[in-house]
Amino acid sequence: MGKTKSIVTEREKICFFCGRPAEGEHHLLFGSGIRELAEQDGLKVPVCNKCHNMGAAIERIHDNIMAEKLSKMLGQAVYEKQIGTREEFRTRYGKSYL
Repeated sequence: MGKTKSIVTEREKICFFCGRPAEGEHHLLFGSGIRELAEQDGLKVPVCNKCHNMGAAIERIHDNIMAEKLSKMLGQAVYEKQIGTREEFRTRYGKSYL
């Protein structure tokens, strides 16, 4: 099975957060077993390495508590708008972030 396209943005080569060229992708929902579900659902965005996990703590998503919470909230909001209900999200991902 190939990689799923993002349902969040069509701009695959531009960092979703800063606009620089994307070097990877960030799954909006992540953690034990969650990342794989986010991949299946297309809940991911293109990112540059600095915004993803190589910049200063305040500039990156990972290891930044607020950015991680906002990432999960965005993932759930997109899921509820394009895929299913909040209850379906809770069933699939184990909890609600909204």
